[in-house]
Amino acid sequence: MIDKTYQPAEVETRIAALWEEAGAFRAGQPERRSAEPYCIVIPPPNVTGSLHMGHALNNTLQDVLCRFERMRGKDVLWQVGTDHAGIATQMVVERQLMERQEPGRRALGREKFLEKVWTWKAESGGTIINQLKRLGASCDWSRERFTMDEGLSKAVIRVFVTLYRAGLIYKDKRLVNWDPKLLTAISDLEVQQVETKGHLWHFRYPVEGLRDTFITVATTRPETMLGDTAVAVHPDDERYRDLVGRFAILPLVGRRIPIIADEYSDPEKGTGAVKITPAHDFNDFEVGRRHDLPPVNVLDREANLNLENNDAFLDGIDPMAPELVETLQMHGLDRFVARRLIVERMQDKGLVAKIESHVHMVPHGDRSGVIIEPYLTDQWYVDAKTLAQPAAQAVRDGRTVFVPQQWEATYFNWMDNIQPWCISRQLWWGHQIPAWYGWALDGDQLSIAKTEVFVAETEAEALQRAKNYYKKDVELVGSMDESLTKVGFGGEPPEKVPVWRDEDVLDTWFSSALWPFSTLGWPYETAELKRFYPTNVLVTGFDIIFFWVARMMMMGLHFMKDIPFHTVYIHRLVRDERGQKMSKSKGNVIDPLGVVDEFGADALRFSLARAVAQGHDIKLSPQHFENNRNFTTKLWNASRFAEMNECATVAGFDPSSNMETLNRWIAHELQKASREVTEQIETYKFNDAANALYRFVWNIYCDWYLELVKPVLGGPDNAAKAETRAMVAWVRDEIYKMLHPFMPFVTEELWRVTAEQGPPRDGLLALAPWPEHARLSDHAAESEIGWVIDIVTAIRSVRAEMNLTVATELPVVLAGVSAETDARAGRWADMIRRLARLSSLSVAKAVPPGSIQLLVRGEVMALPLKGVIDFAAEQTRLAKELARVDADIARVDAKLNNPKFIQNAAEEVVEGEREKREEAEGRRAKILEALERLKGAA
Repeated sequence: MIDKTYQPAEVETRIAALWEEAGAFRAGQPERRSAEPYCIVIPPPNVTGSLHMGHALNNTLQDVLCRFERMRGKDVLWQVGTDHAGIATQMVVERQLMERQEPGRRALGREKFLEKVWTWKAESGGTIINQLKRLGASCDWSRERFTMDEGLSKAVIRVFVTLYRAGLIYKDKRLVNWDPKLLTAISDLEVQQVETKGHLWHFRYPVEGLRDTFITVATTRPETMLGDTAVAVHPDDERYRDLVGRFAILPLVGRRIPIIADEYSDPEKGTGAVKITPAHDFNDFEVGRRHDLPPVNVLDREANLNLENNDAFLDGIDPMAPELVETLQMHGLDRFVARRLIVERMQDKGLVAKIESHVHMVPHGDRSGVIIEPYLTDQWYVDAKTLAQPAAQAVRDGRTVFVPQQWEATYFNWMDNIQPWCISRQLWWGHQIPAWYGWALDGDQLSIAKTEVFVAETEAEALQRAKNYYKKDVELVGSMDESLTKVGFGGEPPEKVPVWRDEDVLDTWFSSALWPFSTLGWPYETAELKRFYPTNVLVTGFDIIFFWVARMMMMGLHFMKDIPFHTVYIHRLVRDERGQKMSKSKGNVIDPLGVVDEFGADALRFSLARAVAQGHDIKLSPQHFENNRNFTTKLWNASRFAEMNECATVAGFDPSSNMETLNRWIAHELQKASREVTEQIETYKFNDAANALYRFVWNIYCDWYLELVKPVLGGPDNAAKAETRAMVAWVRDEIYKMLHPFMPFVTEELWRVTAEQGPPRDGLLALAPWPEHARLSDHAAESEIGWVIDIVTAIRSVRAEMNLTVATELPVVLAGVSAETDARAGRWADMIRRLARLSSLSVAKAVPPGSIQLLVRGEVMALPLKGVIDFAAEQTRLAKELARVDADIARVDAKLNNPKFIQNAAEEVVEGEREKREEAEGRRAKILEALERLKGAA
């Protein structure tokens, strides 16, 4: 028996255990051995992570697809796993050590620290997996992978070594995003641009050989001027044509720096001249490469000034020059302290043209919170340009498609302008780079001026390669510094030549790029790899198209010689009800687990699915969850209604054999709904599928069908009643099936409990066949019942428009209708009178005077309202309402027609105004329709 109320917390725990016990989500079941395979790989959440609304959306959509295809009979593998999250995890463990007042990372040493990380992972690393289970994710939990597990680690090392030997991985000195707190390079995704109030300092650089001639440049980072190696002007800028080829003298340093012509300089911006600091600015770095400018790095790893013993800084400068001696005294100062002193010294020399207040975007580390420095350092890189070409072509050829297609332009833009991919990180937690170093041989002597690198899959192989190179025994030491204690200044190699391993680890995105095939067993040729690669679809957010999607395409095509997935479905951001991005500082973050606790997992999932329109951000408010919790209650109560009226599943019931018009009508509507839902899921229109289900369940099944069959169910036992009971139960069961991908918990529970009245179910709903309906279309039944519904709906609309309460019973006249409609009216008069609250329903040849006329399926229905309402007063009221709506539309149009508003307002604000206009236009249309009716009645 169905409980009076649905209790999500109790049901969800029990149903999850039921699925787990039955192994419902395991791929490769014997009975599906010959079935078509279907595979999705989960975007692996960070092992440190906790479920946020983006996770909830992303995994709900994946689950809808997996449950849908599983019910369609496919052998579904939803591959689950977590990412080791290098920086995030290392920070968590370091913070834990500090809180426990235990020795820090450096004090522990690498080996002991990594033991601590693995211990943390064992104790706390499964949090987000358990949270995904609470959401109802139907992953194959028996195949859970971790990017640092043994198999995936082997894949990572194999890929690195293979790419290195193919010349596609190399070491280079380039600019990176450097975090001076975490002391590592970080990816662009880990950089957060923060709007900051600062200053723009305009500095005057003297031009060599021209008395009292200066070239003025502007900077937001005065401390970097010490690393300037040129001043650039645009080639077509007439103001500086005579200065190109001359030299400026860098103040405070005395370095001669060339004045060069380069199109990077914008003549319309500032003075048109820009300082070029190749070691501290990404654009300047490229200018430096074009003009062969030396990069001068003036900061150390902690972003303090690094001037003493800095050969690049001191090159070509008189070390005894007074101004340089004074500048060298700033060695070791924090960058911001140095900034203040440099500005003061430039002011003292009269070299500051002006200082402007300036609001600009400043890069911050998303985890450390400190300002990021473009920093020149030796790192490992992937030749992404070479790998990107086949990956871009695969999308151009249509082998992989993006949904919505507009994201292909974003993908191509990045692929066609791709830069080398920095893959090394100065961390301990991660895949340690499989490179070992020794000092290079110069003839038969060791030279400590350069190193030799030995890249191999194993330590033993690397040491053997070193042994072959030196033709002597080698020994593994802990670091380069330790090796120097054994070789001194070089010369004759010792009996055992010291070799040390690269301390850096690989970028987390490197291992994630292999996810679609490494999780299936590569580099081994496993049965899973053969069966499930390429995967079917990737569901992910637009923000990681560059960082993850593109790199999986590159790696999949290079190593598997095939695309990693056929379709990439891209969703946008989850925002609050006003379209604002969720953030802790704004206090508008919605916790998905809090929603689950209050409203149930199904209400959360259905809210997300109904809101996720292709190409649009998702706006959510607590009202959404409440509305969809109410939908869950509606379904629950409809099931209780069926149970109380003894509507039970009938074995072998054939809905196409129905005799009753009502039952043939609901079969027709069900077939239409199931076809629509299937087509919309197949085309990734999740909101259209969910809303089609909502309409069918709430409006058609509950509000109309169950209401219309009440007289039959409450009447005498006969064939019509038996057929109707069976049909109520059959449609109910089909609803459970169609809703299951979206609302798995409540539907599985109702599937279980409703079986108590009828024959036993053939297994879990999660494994039941997806509804496929044929031969249920019945246009005659739809014409009959649809006519009844349209009449009742039209009368209810007039009541709402004219402020007529349900207590006011109205007369309705069908004027000049066909004989067929006349007969229908006779069959359904009692039902229509009851549902529409009518005093009478009659047929006449003409429309009575003083009537409001409605057109229902091409025929006239009249409501004689003379004496019921004051037509003039009602027209006045509606005219005022129309004026208010027109004013609302005019206010919105004033904004939307203002180019400055469109240009400056946030995207979500503009979208909100457009939604206001659309809503107002809808109200306006209804008012005009009501006024038109009144004119006809007057």
